[in-house]
Amino acid sequence: MDAHGIEAKETTSASQKLGRKDAAELAKAASKVIVAKGKKVSEFKPGGKASSDVVEAMLGPTGNLRAPTIRKGKTVIVGYNDEVFEAAFL
Repeated sequence: MDAHGIEAKETTSASQKLGRKDAAELAKAASKVIVAKGKKVSEFKPGGKASSDVVEAMLGPTGNLRAPTIRKGKTVIVGYNDEVFEAAFL
C-alpha cells in the first residue's frame, strides 16, 4: 500500500486477535467480501447476513481473522492478492 501512496485510516495491532464474531460483523456490514488465499480468490455478497461460508473463508487456521483485512466502503478484502489490490485501489 505504501508503494501506491495509500494510507490506512485505522489499524489494529497484530496482538489484538479478531475472531469469528469480528469476521461475522464485518461480513454483515459489507455488500461484498473478497477473500484471497494465494492465487485463489472467492467473492461473497452477504446481503446483511454472515453465512458460515463467508465467515469460515475469512478465518485462518488459528480461527483468527486473516491478514491483511481491509474495508473500503462496503467492500471487505481479506488476504492478499496483487490483482485484487490493484483492482480495488488503483
